[in-house]
Amino acid sequence: MNVEDRIRDYLSNPAVLFIKGTADSPQCGFSAQAVQILRALDADFVSVNILEDPELREALRHHSDWPTYPQFYLRGELLGGADILLEMYRSGELAKRLESINDPG
Repeated sequence: MNVEDRIRDYLSNPAVLFIKGTADSPQCGFSAQAVQILRALDADFVSVNILEDPELREALRHHSDWPTYPQFYLRGELLGGADILLEMYRSGELAKRLESINDPG
């Protein structure tokens, strides 16, 4: 499976967080913050450690046109990194958007 196929496969999940490290052991402060925000909302998400796969790490930057990590996707759409997740969390928008993954429409 090539890297683009792997990206599409990951993005077939309703909520995906591409981070440095794992959800249980983030390897940077921004990744830790993103995990903390999603867990505070009891979000059901898949995390992908981009440090384990340099090819994926580079290809995802081009796919998303977003140069930094973490990158959070909801229903295949890039929402952003830790700063955007924090802003959305504080405004209540993230909680509303996460509810949408349980709504098939």
